[in-house]
Amino acid sequence: MLQYLTIPVTPFQQNCSLVWCDQTLEAAVIDPGGDLELVLAEVARLGLQLGQIWLTHAHIDHAGGTAELAQRCQLPIIGPHEGDQYWIDGLPMQSVKFGFPPAGHFTPTRWLHDLDQLQLGQSQVSVRHCPGHTPGHVVFHSAEAKRAFVGDVLFAGSIGRTDFPGGDHDQLIASITQRLWPMGDDTVFIPGHGPESSFGRERRMNPYVRGT
Repeated sequence: MLQYLTIPVTPFQQNCSLVWCDQTLEAAVIDPGGDLELVLAEVARLGLQLGQIWLTHAHIDHAGGTAELAQRCQLPIIGPHEGDQYWIDGLPMQSVKFGFPPAGHFTPTRWLHDLDQLQLGQSQVSVRHCPGHTPGHVVFHSAEAKRAFVGDVLFAGSIGRTDFPGGDHDQLIASITQRLWPMGDDTVFIPGHGPESSFGRERRMNPYVRGT
């Protein structure tokens, strides 16, 4: 069964997540935006074998630590979708603009596409391409654990911003309703910021997508 630990990182309190197979302890880190020592300390505390970096999208608070972590630990970078090449190329500029430590750009080892599958030990994770916040945003879904790591597509009580370059409000709503909701109302999602919620709760309560 897939297990996870959420670690808020950077001044933006971005929800970096460690995910791992409880049978093999093989692990991936989702969205290492920064504070790498904190993340690696949790890897060591849990006795995990960190083997992959997974990215939902390439905004600085989600991807700022990716190049350094990949180099330090010799890890492949998985994701996001090619639509975020613009944001990857702009990471050094993003770091200056938002006051983050210097961030290098990188070339993902593997780009991700809708319905791709990822293997983590004995656990399988599905990929959904969910553009709208950024063109290349992806979401990671574990059907067995009924968990989804949705980055900045959806939040408890809110949705992702669409006023950045490449953002599209209608596309974001379509991503939520057509690709997240079918995962099931009982699926708990881990957003890029803030507390967890369930898709069912957001369908009932979230003013941006209520009743969709």
